[in-house]
Amino acid sequence: MSKPSVFITRAQNEPAATVLEKEFTVEIWPLNSPPPRHVMETAVQSHSALLTEAGDRIDAALIGKAKGLKVIANKAIGTDNVDIAAASRNGIRVSNTPGLLEETCADMAFALMLNVSCKVSFADRMVRAGLWTSFDITPYLGVDVHHKTIGIVGMGGIAKGVARRARGFSMQVLYWSRTRRPEAERELGLEWTPTLDSLLECSDFVSLHVPLTAETRGLIGLPQFERMRSTAVLVNTARGAVVDHAALYSALSARMIAGAGIDVVDPEPLPKDSPLLELPNIVITPHIGTASRATFETMIMLAAANISAALSGKPMPSCVNPEAR
Repeated sequence: MSKPSVFITRAQNEPAATVLEKEFTVEIWPLNSPPPRHVMETAVQSHSALLTEAGDRIDAALIGKAKGLKVIANKAIGTDNVDIAAASRNGIRVSNTPGLLEETCADMAFALMLNVSCKVSFADRMVRAGLWTSFDITPYLGVDVHHKTIGIVGMGGIAKGVARRARGFSMQVLYWSRTRRPEAERELGLEWTPTLDSLLECSDFVSLHVPLTAETRGLIGLPQFERMRSTAVLVNTARGAVVDHAALYSALSARMIAGAGIDVVDPEPLPKDSPLLELPNIVITPHIGTASRATFETMIMLAAANISAALSGKPMPSCVNPEAR
């Protein structure tokens, strides 16, 4: 009897192949860019499992072509790139990698906030361009982070990590979430705001930590930017489509808000002609919120463990649709 087979969509996840090939047949895409659609169509028809990244679009049409596919292990905390309902209808279990990346991503969110407020990347660009010709700090005057108010949108693990860091900077921490979190309020000294608008109006910094759903797509648009303070900074380490990019450009270029630090964009990668790239008051990083070596390697191993469990008939560590059979 032939072994179940696994398709891994990135060369960077080779450590998973090393583990999985002890039990299964493994094929790994030789690049760190997403496989083209025709390769993915072949993969879902010929493999028992996929190990995917957040940048792999696994939609209903692709899932509909699957034959013996049993599991999709998404190496990400989010699963918005996978049609979970379609997978469940087809008896395909889907997993993610929760509980591993919260602290690393919270570091990144705070790094972006500090970068924008202290104009770190802007100052670096000026030095490299030879425009630092005298001791004149006026072009680099930013805003303080300490003793300011941060508004956190969502209150999951990453958001809690940001809140803990904010308390270290003596910040007032507000949050808005679909579900109120009294335990987190007591533990972290948080203040709940009943509406998103009230949070935006009261915050010097706004940090986004919600999953991408139909309800959160475009959550922050022009009406929301109009509510924010002109000195406010937006940080997005959630998903690019949570923010309306056209509205973000308008808000930044018109100085409706002071700046933004974003690790996620829509689409990814950002087009080279995006007008956001022309603005001096935004820092954009290439979706590296989980890019510590330790977190990266741990996520790979959890994705591999989910595949091994699913193909061996054992409980999966982090299945998001256990109803799939």
